[in-house]
Amino acid sequence: METQQRSQIKVIRSDPNRLRLKMAELYIRVAEDENEEPMEIPSEDDGTVLLSTVAAQFPGACGLRYRSPVSQCMRGVRLVEGILHAPENGWGNLVYVVNYPKDNKRKMDEIDASSAVKIKRGDQKTSDLIVLGLPWKTSEQDLKEYFSTFGEVIMVQVKRDVKTGNSKGFGFVRFADYETQVKVMSQRHMIDGRWCDCKLPNSKQGPDEPMRSRKVFVGRCTEDMTAEELRQFFMQYGEVTDVFIPKPFRAFAFVTFADDQVAQSLCGEDLIIKGVSVHISNAEPKHNNIHHLFSNFPGRSPSLAAMLERSHFQFPSSHV
Repeated sequence: METQQRSQIKVIRSDPNRLRLKMAELYIRVAEDENEEPMEIPSEDDGTVLLSTVAAQFPGACGLRYRSPVSQCMRGVRLVEGILHAPENGWGNLVYVVNYPKDNKRKMDEIDASSAVKIKRGDQKTSDLIVLGLPWKTSEQDLKEYFSTFGEVIMVQVKRDVKTGNSKGFGFVRFADYETQVKVMSQRHMIDGRWCDCKLPNSKQGPDEPMRSRKVFVGRCTEDMTAEELRQFFMQYGEVTDVFIPKPFRAFAFVTFADDQVAQSLCGEDLIIKGVSVHISNAEPKHNNIHHLFSNFPGRSPSLAAMLERSHFQFPSSHV
C-alpha cells in the first residue's frame, strides 16, 4: 500500500500537465489600490505567500488586505513571521491590496505634495514685463526680434505718446515660458546700443516690497543747464513729470518720472548732458540726508540735525 502511494506521488510529480495546472493555481492577485490593475504574485508550495515576495514588487509593503464578498468590509490577511496565510476559503479570485506602514505612507504623501509643488512652479503663468530705457528708434519689431533669442515671445508693445506717436522710452514684453521670463529678468539688455532693464511692473510687486521713488538726484550739473533742457534729455527714458533746479544754483537738480521703474533704472548711471558727465542717484527724503550727513561726525548731536532740518538749508518739501 505504501509502495502504491509513493508511486502515485511520483506519477503526479512527473506529469507535466498536472505540474502546469498546479503552477497556475499558485498565483494570487495583488494591487496597490483597489482601483488599479492587479499583479499576480506567486505563492509557496503550501499555499502561503511570503511577505518578501510581495515587497519585492511593492517596496515597503507590510501586509495585505481584501474586501469581504459577504460584509463588503476590508479584512486583513493573517501574517505570521513574514508568511501570509490564505483566508479560510483560500485565496480565491479576490484582489488583495497592499498595506504600508503609516510613516511610510506619510512620506509618500509628502513626496507627492512636493512633486505637486514642483509641477505647480513649472506651470506658473508668465507676466507682462516692463522694458525700461528703450531708445527712441526702437520699434515693436526690433523688440520682438531681440527677445525672441531668449524664447517664444507672445506679446510686445512700445508705449507711445498719444499726440505725437513718439516712443515714451519704455515698453512691455511677455513670454510663453516662465523660465524664459526669469532668465530675462536676471540680466540687463543691450537694445539698439543702450542698456535696458526688464522688470515686473509695480502692480506685480509683492505686498512687502516697498514703493520706490519716482524722483532722481542729478549731480554735477552746470549753470547753463536749464530745466527744459533736462526735461528734453530725460524724456528719452520715460515720461518726465517735473524738473527742479534749486536757486541759488547748487550744481544739482531733481527729475521726477511718471514711472518709478524708469527712475530706478537710471540710478547709478553717469550720463552726458551738453558735454558734461552727470551722475544719477536716488533722491532720498531730506531727513535721511541730514541724519546720514551727521551719522559719522564726532560728537554728533541729534538736536543739531533736527535744527538743521528746520533751517533754511532744507529743500522745499514739494521738491525733495
